[in-house]
Amino acid sequence: MKKIFMLIAVISFYNTINAQDTIDFRSKLTFGLKIGGNYSNVYDAQGEQFKTDPKFGVAGGAFLAIPIGRYLGVQPEVLFSQKGFQATGALLGSTYNFTRTTNFIDVPLLVAFKPSEFLTLLAGPQYSYLMKQTDVFTTTTTSYSQEKVFSNDNIRKNIMGFVGGVDITLNHLVIGARAAWDIQNNNGDGTSTTPRYKNVWYQGTIGYRF
Repeated sequence: MKKIFMLIAVISFYNTINAQDTIDFRSKLTFGLKIGGNYSNVYDAQGEQFKTDPKFGVAGGAFLAIPIGRYLGVQPEVLFSQKGFQATGALLGSTYNFTRTTNFIDVPLLVAFKPSEFLTLLAGPQYSYLMKQTDVFTTTTTSYSQEKVFSNDNIRKNIMGFVGGVDITLNHLVIGARAAWDIQNNNGDGTSTTPRYKNVWYQGTIGYRF
């Protein structure tokens, strides 16, 4: 993620020098598509002992930039977003690896502050809908995979979160970086039989603004 922010800083400096060649989209209604990835993890909302490692996933979708004057706007997005975590441990003298991949439809509604034609700061709430969860448990001798398409069970499928980030616009090209986290727990009844975890993730994307 540090490399992404370094890249954004270099691009911002280059774009400042060449600002006269940049298209100013700030007062225009624009539509765009983007694709990239998530670097996600979870944490126990009650602070219990629950150690996990982050994992990578795919992210991509569409956004609509709605201007409210020159410097402010609203940017709703609809994204397919893979999150989850991975963990390792020991069971009966044998090491194991566990990976959970969760597929979400994320709908952030972001307020956009546009101090220049190439820089946009964004923040706002996000609604997430859990479509599918895949668990893979692997030991030195066995491998087990379980996939769930959610219909009606105890896992919370509708989750509210918060997103903050930055977009760098180079004419029609848009490079985005986000940090986001769930406000609600994933476990529906709040019990401790399964971890009361919340998703937290960093996201980097590249897109095209029409």
